[in-house]
Amino acid sequence: MPTKDEILQWISDNPTLTAKRDIAKAFGIKGAARIDLKRILKELEADGHLEKRKKTYRDPDRLPPVSVLQITGPSPDGDLMARPLEWMGEGVEPVVLMIPRASDPALGEGDRILARLTEVRGEAHHYEARLIRRIGANPHRVLGVFRKGAEGGRILPIDKGDGKEWQVPEGSTGGAKDGELVEAEQAGPMGRMGLPRARIITRLGDPSAPKAVSLIAIHQHGIPDDFPDDVIAEADSMKPAGLDARVDMREMPLITIDPFDARDHDDACWAHEDDDPKNEGGFVLWVAIADVAHYVPSGGAIDREARKRGNSSYFPDRVVPMLPDRLSGDLCSLHEGVPRACIALRMQINAVGEKIAHRFQRGLMRSVASLNYQEVQQARDGAPNEKCAPLMDEVITPLYAAYEALVKARHRRQPLDLDLPERKVILSDEGLVTSVNFTDRLDAHKLIEEFMILANVAAAETLVAKKSPLLFRVHEEPSPEKLESLRDTAQAAGLVLAKGQVLKTSHLNALLAAAENTDFDELINMSTLRAMTQAYYSPANFGHFGLALLAYAHFTSPIRRYSDLIVHRALITAHGWGEDGLTRADAERLDETATHISETERRSMMAERDTTDRYLAAFLSERVGQEFTGKISGIAKFGAFVKLDETGADGLIPIRTLGREYFHFDREAGTLMGSDTGLTISIGQRVRVKLVEAAPVTGGLALELISIEGKDMPRGPSRGRGKPMKRKLSTSRRKTAKTKRKVERTRR
Repeated sequence: MPTKDEILQWISDNPTLTAKRDIAKAFGIKGAARIDLKRILKELEADGHLEKRKKTYRDPDRLPPVSVLQITGPSPDGDLMARPLEWMGEGVEPVVLMIPRASDPALGEGDRILARLTEVRGEAHHYEARLIRRIGANPHRVLGVFRKGAEGGRILPIDKGDGKEWQVPEGSTGGAKDGELVEAEQAGPMGRMGLPRARIITRLGDPSAPKAVSLIAIHQHGIPDDFPDDVIAEADSMKPAGLDARVDMREMPLITIDPFDARDHDDACWAHEDDDPKNEGGFVLWVAIADVAHYVPSGGAIDREARKRGNSSYFPDRVVPMLPDRLSGDLCSLHEGVPRACIALRMQINAVGEKIAHRFQRGLMRSVASLNYQEVQQARDGAPNEKCAPLMDEVITPLYAAYEALVKARHRRQPLDLDLPERKVILSDEGLVTSVNFTDRLDAHKLIEEFMILANVAAAETLVAKKSPLLFRVHEEPSPEKLESLRDTAQAAGLVLAKGQVLKTSHLNALLAAAENTDFDELINMSTLRAMTQAYYSPANFGHFGLALLAYAHFTSPIRRYSDLIVHRALITAHGWGEDGLTRADAERLDETATHISETERRSMMAERDTTDRYLAAFLSERVGQEFTGKISGIAKFGAFVKLDETGADGLIPIRTLGREYFHFDREAGTLMGSDTGLTISIGQRVRVKLVEAAPVTGGLALELISIEGKDMPRGPSRGRGKPMKRKLSTSRRKTAKTKRKVERTRR
């Protein structure tokens, strides 16, 4: 029986003779000895040294964006080269150039790696690759503060739940300095004193530096960012799905439309005019979603880890995915020109955007283009680029025509129409914030949103009709207390939210419309958002108040949300498509799953918000002493909160800094009132402030009030804190009278 090394050498020297029978023939293995050969080959496969290959359906002229490569060694110029192990074409095998990072481990000839590829033109090589990880190697990682010692040093993890230190031998410190934040990976067995050994792979410098911000948030909020070995091994063993019993959709001109920096594509769409004479002016809409359930069987290692994570988490400088890269960035992602398994939905809508029929199918699709929102909108506005121009007549124009019909239905349904600008933090390669932008809401964004909402409704309706267990996306109406608070805010702004009626989203939309283009626009939008309850997942259906829908289920993002994977499995079982559907165990613990993934969603939201706050504080730390404009966004007994216009950052004006007089906090009115000058500070007022302090570690901003509503802050009398001003009316009565005058004036 040959050794493992001899088998690997044979496979390397004879790439066309790698079947088990070829190996057996080469080494003269016969009879019962073939059982031992099979065992050795399985061990090599489990260790990541071999990859069992079979017929695939990849585009023969292009490599997938995430591919398995084998290092072939340096070129004559000293560049590290690799060959693709997943090349299925008949032409010349592509040449791949490795682009190493300083933190990458040393790679040698024969190493098998998972890498992210970028296609290049006009070069001697066809692709450039960046290492994701070695295959078969999945070392445990730790984030902590490095403490230098006599023989290397130690790492003190920042995770509160991890009290175990790590020993860093001399030569594995990577030049780290004492007190630096570092990322390290396990390197070898236990060291002296029973401490695990580590090798520093990334120096993040000052723990308060921008590059460390998201990593700190990830660890503080307990978001798992390190896949266990069995998860990686299971993902690496996956192969592209074939046609099998699927509907062949590869000739359908489906496209993906995502942010320009999207790493995965889990939804594709297409629309065309309906040729059914009974549906004049109507459309047929197609939505195809990545068939993640095919690759993530219930109860497997990947499934357990995906459920544990609940969802992907997105930060300005990184993504913590729910699924390993082999799936999220490759096999499940609907990349351009690559056949991919999907669950597709065909919907018919009439001329006014009402869905009149729909059906699901399991298919194999091939996206004709991966586009971003900006280029699609530019194409629609008359300036298509080279990629969009050939798609205008058949794809882009019909999509917008179908969208315009859906807008009519949306106007009748009246979902909550909040206008909340989204901030996007832009980072340099070094991790420093270069700018904070407010992203525009294009029709291209709204188009995809409407298509996905309709698809989610269809999924819920189908599973309800088939009496299948599922997870609903639930959004209940505001509580009476929050509604009353919103009503008070509206009245203080001279607006009306009527009482004595069953609340509908149309009532809130009327309030938002009345505030539009006024000084209270942002205030009313934020106050309405705060009045809303938190959406959550539930096996029981309580409707979706915000979208004004009776039944709603998340179906369109199974790469990044576990809830959608549950819905996919339910559809598979309900339609009898295979054995990879919803199991009895899945159904029995839906309550538990719903609670868990609702919590992981909130965990990610808090981590993402904390990260953004810290990045903004780091960005503004170099502008301490400068003045900014903003609006009062909140009032508390300890001060006033201000949202800055330029960045959307929130800062605090401590009450102790508000001049030399005493300020009274009126909780009911939501105001701070000066005892001597009568100055009243309330939500929505325009202010100019000075930035006094910016703390990147906490994300906190301290501000000083310079002027309010265009008037400089009055200097109260120097006699110290005065007594409250005598007023003819109590605060609440004065507020009511003032509101009444404003309302009457508005009505006239």
